[in-house]
Amino acid sequence: MSFFSFELDPALAADPVFDLHRRGKMTMSATVPLASRDDLSLAYTPGVARVCEAIAEDESLYSDYTWTSNTVAVVTDGSAVLGLGNIGPKAAMPVMEGKSVLFKQFGGVDSIPIVLDTQDVEGIIATVKAMAPSFGGINLEDISAPRCFEIERRLDAELDIPVFHDDQHGTAVVTLAALRNAAALLGRRFADLRVVISGAGAAGVAITQTLIAAGVQGANMIVVDSRGIIHGERGGLTGMKAELAATTNFSGRSGGISEALIGADVLVGVSGGNIPEEALAGMAPGAIIFALANPTPEVHPSVAHRHAAIVATGRSDFPNQINNVLAFPGIFRGALDVQATTITDRMKVAAADAIAAIVADDLRPEAIVPSPLDPRVAPAVAAAVAAAAIEDGVARRAVAPSPAPEPQRA
Repeated sequence: MSFFSFELDPALAADPVFDLHRRGKMTMSATVPLASRDDLSLAYTPGVARVCEAIAEDESLYSDYTWTSNTVAVVTDGSAVLGLGNIGPKAAMPVMEGKSVLFKQFGGVDSIPIVLDTQDVEGIIATVKAMAPSFGGINLEDISAPRCFEIERRLDAELDIPVFHDDQHGTAVVTLAALRNAAALLGRRFADLRVVISGAGAAGVAITQTLIAAGVQGANMIVVDSRGIIHGERGGLTGMKAELAATTNFSGRSGGISEALIGADVLVGVSGGNIPEEALAGMAPGAIIFALANPTPEVHPSVAHRHAAIVATGRSDFPNQINNVLAFPGIFRGALDVQATTITDRMKVAAADAIAAIVADDLRPEAIVPSPLDPRVAPAVAAAVAAAAIEDGVARRAVAPSPAPEPQRA
């Protein structure tokens, strides 16, 4: 059967989703003309050799004279794709393509989807390091916990370009933005919020760390995993969960989600499980519930509203969608503009504050974050991230470069 002449199942052929995805969602276009011999001599041999020689003598020219100043790799092993689980690299490619077109549409960032046919930590690290010179940043995507923590930590330490696991930090940045505005709307002091995080995977860990970096007291935070509340006396804690035990829940509360939520101001669900309504009844009056599992929230909004003043989900069909597209295009745009070597906590907090500020003058219980389609978001986030990178001393240039050239149209 030829690759180009297969018969599609009639049911799929009639589905507009499959029609849109036929032959993929992206392509590559040249930014220079190739219409004459002179064009060829400049874009390729012999002209290109002069650029190669200049870079060989001075590697600082690399980002100015290649696409790397505006290009990110979107990398996955297919082990934790959306809510679909470990479906493998080929089945993950449509999501990575989608991520790439979001980068371009919202941040003007070029990106290449890369799916790896290995789920070995060392293999992934070695592969990404080997291909890193082709890119200005690495966006890790849909890699399961706890492997994702080690992969990101190692790559961030060993590469001199930004490495960002969006399932962790993108979610955390938008959650922080939403919580800032929810607290402001309700007249709560952000630093005093009593927060419960349901889920200790990639997103749960990053949200916990980011909220602490932004000023929430770790003493007032409780993280719950499938075995219950994480605390210092609980046996079998290793790696990231041991770190969570050391930085949260200073009172040593134990038990399950019901015990965790007693007196809580905020519930952030990133577990994919189900939280019973009776557990919500123990929360403080006027609570905040972010039930972010997608497509099925831990608490349905109709139930959450019986116990909370403000409710958010990860879905587009309910108000207050906590959508990573509010964060990652602008974060990478800002990091690339100043050639940042890493993405710091200050850069993430700055991104969240920029997102929150977009709607700060028009806060309503059903509008604590901007729409993912709001054109103001990515430029504001990029500017804030670039300024924070300069302030943190991780920027290699103090001003943004000239805009990347647009593709040549036939």
